[in-house]
Amino acid sequence: MTLQPTKPVHILLADDDEDDRFLTREAFQHHFPVSKMQFVEDGEELMEYLRRTGRYENAAHELPELILLDLNMPRKDGREALQEIKMDRQLRHIPIVVLSTSDAQDDIENSYFWGANSFITKPTSYQKLMDVTKAIGSYWFETVKMAAKEDE
Repeated sequence: MTLQPTKPVHILLADDDEDDRFLTREAFQHHFPVSKMQFVEDGEELMEYLRRTGRYENAAHELPELILLDLNMPRKDGREALQEIKMDRQLRHIPIVVLSTSDAQDDIENSYFWGANSFITKPTSYQKLMDVTKAIGSYWFETVKMAAKEDE
């Protein structure tokens, strides 16, 4: 079943695994065809994207409505990026769903401590990924009321 969000949604997926990026995009597009999903491959690129620095210095993109964050990435991992985002006044309002292969209790507890809004262990099958993406999208884009964005 395709869901119809009230407006196009902008999701940023930070994940170094190309297959995971592809499958996650396909699953979201199945449920939310108007969603816009963009990708970064590590925490450094994530922060450049959000702060419009480095390769994104002249980019005219808006901040995402939701970040899906893998913890285990090169250069700067998701743990470090999560802390930076939640300590930044202009970024901390963006909901972050940790979507990681980890199911370590330390990773779960630390993610919530640093401000993650949800922690989900990556599903092991495409059907389960479809279920997870439907639940994420339904919750974040149809159920909850979001805080107003800070001035960009």
